[in-house]
Amino acid sequence: MHNEGPQILIVDDEAPIRKLLEIALQAAGYRVLMAGNGREGKLMTATHQPDLVLLDLGLPDEDGQQVLKALREWYTRPVIILSARSTEPDIIAALDNGANDYLVKPFRTGELLARIRSALRLLQHEQNNEYIKTIKHLCIDLSARVVRKNGEILKLTSTEYALLALFVRNEGKVLTHQFILREVWGPGYVERTEYPRVFVGQLRKKIEEDHNHPGLIITESGIGYRFSS
Repeated sequence: MHNEGPQILIVDDEAPIRKLLEIALQAAGYRVLMAGNGREGKLMTATHQPDLVLLDLGLPDEDGQQVLKALREWYTRPVIILSARSTEPDIIAALDNGANDYLVKPFRTGELLARIRSALRLLQHEQNNEYIKTIKHLCIDLSARVVRKNGEILKLTSTEYALLALFVRNEGKVLTHQFILREVWGPGYVERTEYPRVFVGQLRKKIEEDHNHPGLIITESGIGYRFSS
């Protein structure tokens, strides 16, 4: 069982936490890799291509936010932050830098496993949608999970892609913040109202011709967003 499940990389400098996470993850059927600092974490991500990364922000050699930025230059699978830092600016900075989710230490193992399942579900969510959609300057191939803007392939994180795919499948409809949170992150996230705002902002920077005057993702004030062609 342990040899067949998704592979998760733990990047944390505290050996007792790594061990606790390893036991919990292996018991849930995941394969586990471990790294004790940022440099090792980046190297192991590149060499093993894990399905998901659990990343601590307080690393001994470099700040976890910088590690996250470096990973997001090329790594598109889920990254969940595990950190003792609990302020909203820290959380929003991590989301801005490409994290899929953020858990404050100490956290409950059951909650972590639920967040992991939710993040991994995003990877599989689009595989049944085998069609290509062209909207203005965008071409979205939902079977290959490839998005092109004016012919150039865009680098989207798994969450950004899931959000865009949700908009494309519901083109023209007004999607509430709660609907977006439930569909992309899961039912346990309906209170995390900062998530859509941050991720829509990031997505606009990548897909819009002018993200300050968006023509694709339209804000419906106080309600949510609408994807317009």
